[in-house]
Amino acid sequence: MAGRRRIALTANLKDDASLQAAYRRHHSAVPPEIEASLREAGIVELRIYALGTRLVMVMDVDDDFSFERKAQLDAENPAVQDWERLMWTYQDRMPEAAPGQKWVVLDEIYTFDAVDAGSSS
Repeated sequence: MAGRRRIALTANLKDDASLQAAYRRHHSAVPPEIEASLREAGIVELRIYALGTRLVMVMDVDDDFSFERKAQLDAENPAVQDWERLMWTYQDRMPEAAPGQKWVVLDEIYTFDAVDAGSSS
């Protein structure tokens, strides 16, 4: 992926089926200003996967993306602040997370790329 990096993160939902269902409903209709903030931060593609209380987010970001810049942009955006407060009602802080942190970056431990594997000489 030239000009793009992939980052995987994980978070936990509260152990309550009705809250998990509400979280999913919110993500079936993310407000356009939230998606605009993702683009502005340099996120090219973002997917969230769920299994019970576990969430996994996979982001493809441009070369200029940084968590520091995204945090600064988010802090200046009232719509993002409202969204984040709402999402906290559904999420639990993971033991590995810093105070106030919902999503924790995962370490990449294995990569398979069929295209690259077939191009070795």
